Amino acid sequence: MLSGKRLLLIVSGGIAAYKSLDLVRRLKERGSELRCILTSGGAQFVTPLSLSSLSGEKVYRDLFSLTDESEMGHIRLARDADLIVVAPASADFLAKMAGGLAGDLATAVLLASERPVLVAPAMNAAMWRHAATRRNIALLEEQGVRRVGPEAGDLACGEVGEGRMAEVPDIMAAIEEILVPDTSLSGHRALVTSGPTHEPIDPVRYIANHSSGKQGHAIAGALAGMGAETTLVSGPTSQPDPEGVDVQRVETAAQMLTACQSALPVDVAVCAAAVGDWKVNGAAES
Repeated sequence: MLSGKRLLLIVSGGIAAYKSLDLVRRLKERGSELRCILTSGGAQFVTPLSLSSLSGEKVYRDLFSLTDESEMGHIRLARDADLIVVAPASADFLAKMAGGLAGDLATAVLLASERPVLVAPAMNAAMWRHAATRRNIALLEEQGVRRVGPEAGDLACGEVGEGRMAEVPDIMAAIEEILVPDTSLSGHRALVTSGPTHEPIDPVRYIANHSSGKQGHAIAGALAGMGAETTLVSGPTSQPDPEGVDVQRVETAAQMLTACQSALPVDVAVCAAAVGDWKVNGAAES
């Protein structure tokens, strides 16, 4: 599906850099022409040799290397790719992108490029929630930078939260959506439900379930990627909003029903939510 597509992968510093090796392997299996830039931070987690062996190409690292510049200058690297992918994109690297810095090869290439850019953020949950990171992400998205992830789950630091780099299949899907867009559902309307519902017992307690909402959110994102005008009605979940989807957040089953009815008529409906089977008759107000 990616045969003949030219990609530039930037690997920045972070424990998630090891996933970039699997990403390189899969991109080559799909027939893409791939070059890699390894930042100094990224080189602390993966080696140039491993990236070069999997990609079959030289790995670029130094902005001021005469050898690199004679073979492939940073301007040419910036313009020869159909898509630039940053995976992982650390908090530091995202800040440099948002600030327009160009102090190393990777940031210089991004500043010189007019090609589409996809980032896969990876960092500690607190760093992801920090106002500076949120501001940087918002600025990059305003500039047209696409994002996949991060996901919620166990982090390398031992904490649990949102900050894990998206899994490689999700990154592959995002790449294909950009380079080989499927518009087969263009002009159609879709409705997806996702996540759990919370039925209150009193202001503190409620009846719920362990649904994460991951499946429903992924389905909504896929439908939107195929061109459908998609509404996602989601119960309480930590999943990030899918790109290009109208997300309606609810708490109870009754609220979910009302939101779904408001979204009708639709051409496609996928009911992936784990709606509660029980509710308290006359929940206490105090």
